[in-house]
Amino acid sequence: MKLWKRAAAAIKDQKSLIAVGFSRRASYRNTDLEAAIIKATSHDDSSVDYSNAQRVYKWIKASPLNLKTLNHALSSRVNHTRSWIVALKSLMLLHGVVSCKVPSVVGEIRRLPFDLSDFSDGHSSLSRTWGFNIFVRAYFAFLNSYSSFTSDQIIRTRANLRSDKVDSVKQQLDRIQKLQSLLDLILQIRPIADNMKRALILEAMDCIVLESINIYGRICSGIIKILPAAGKTDAARSLKIVNKATSQGEDLAMYFEFCKGFGVSNARDTPQFVTIPMAEVEAMEKMVKRVEKDEEEVVEEEEKAIVLLEKPRLQTIITDKWETFEDDEYCFSEKAIQEYHQDPLPLVVSNQPVCYTMPDLITF
Repeated sequence: MKLWKRAAAAIKDQKSLIAVGFSRRASYRNTDLEAAIIKATSHDDSSVDYSNAQRVYKWIKASPLNLKTLNHALSSRVNHTRSWIVALKSLMLLHGVVSCKVPSVVGEIRRLPFDLSDFSDGHSSLSRTWGFNIFVRAYFAFLNSYSSFTSDQIIRTRANLRSDKVDSVKQQLDRIQKLQSLLDLILQIRPIADNMKRALILEAMDCIVLESINIYGRICSGIIKILPAAGKTDAARSLKIVNKATSQGEDLAMYFEFCKGFGVSNARDTPQFVTIPMAEVEAMEKMVKRVEKDEEEVVEEEEKAIVLLEKPRLQTIITDKWETFEDDEYCFSEKAIQEYHQDPLPLVVSNQPVCYTMPDLITF
């Protein structure tokens, strides 16, 4: 059965090569490059064709115009395949292109030319391929984000060189946080099914392990560079980044142990990274506490000011100098008393209660 599947896969690859030979000529077509791409992404899961992969890299480095051929050939091949082998080899091939040191190439890649976020192998039952499906999806999620990030960094570097500027502290912190997000994505790429100990999976994991070392090293280097320059406004964010980097270092060590147990050759020795100076971290923690204390004091002063505005001060005045009004003087004057005795008011006696109409103080 395995021999029949390999024969059928070889026939598919041969048909694709014949189709390239008879394809219509166009400005974006390069038949030699397309043939090398098909061979580098063959259906054979026993090995990786490194010779043809190197041919592809040479074509891309020779001229960025060959990126159009690469994008066209890979998108056409991946969109028409249902094989996890072809999908994974295509990702590995593009990973090598993204990791090359040619800015004119990497700056033009941006997002990947295909979408494998919902990939599912169609050549075997789901019970046998679910682990490979998850592996391909995780690899695509990382590589798609990594490609976009790398391209953005090259474009920003070019802009800085033209304007003779350097990245601000905020921009450097943004870059470190994006690298931390990429490391979170790459640590999700791992074989989780029992039937995944294949040569192709081991080759892919070798690439992933090396890339994880590269990304974490860039995170640590960026932190060491930014800590002395971070001020009060960036202290809390910088400390958060440092704490996450420490946690990710532990996660990476566990990831290496898993890869070592799985048999990944590049994970045999755990690398020693440059450690973040504790003196810088402690200084950052003191700065954060100082900023938080200052903010609390400002809040307390504002609350006191609000209380003083809401509660006016009341005072009690004791005095023996009472102010007299004109009516009071008349009622208790000697003249008024004499007039009352001469013509006293009649005394009205009645069994009926005296009713007074109270004024309406509400509607008035």
